[in-house]
Amino acid sequence: MPRATFETALGRCAISWELSGLIGFELPGALAREGDTADAPGNVAAIISQAQEHLAGKLRDFSDAPYDFSRVPGFAKAVYCATLAVKAGQTASYGNIATALGQPPAASRAVGAALGANPWPLLVPCHRIVAADGKMTGFSGPGGIKTKLRLLALEGSELFAE
Repeated sequence: MPRATFETALGRCAISWELSGLIGFELPGALAREGDTADAPGNVAAIISQAQEHLAGKLRDFSDAPYDFSRVPGFAKAVYCATLAVKAGQTASYGNIATALGQPPAASRAVGAALGANPWPLLVPCHRIVAADGKMTGFSGPGGIKTKLRLLALEGSELFAE
């Protein structure tokens, strides 16, 4: 699978793809690997550019990116699609996502598990999903909750606006 690393205002990220679409994204802290390419196809290069802009404060929406959802279970795909509806500067709870999927709020743990396995963090904005009481819960990306808070602050979330 082709993979490219690229620099952003917050550090090095990486993106992986196949002909079928994007299969992975790595938040700042990604390490370069042997075999990484500097020649991403046009649609992937555009997403790299948008991610760089987003992490520099010029917010972008990645809801129309060419994700390869065939690699994730059906429930996870539904969670990721619902999460894509949460725009920059907004947050939703795990229970909100469960409800949007027609599930009871008790399904929030399953939503959290799906988001913990999100292959496209930042692009599928799992950092915008918080506990029902607004508290920060675990974040599986590099830097954990500190990274989640940093991304929310960058996006102007009301919870973290100065």
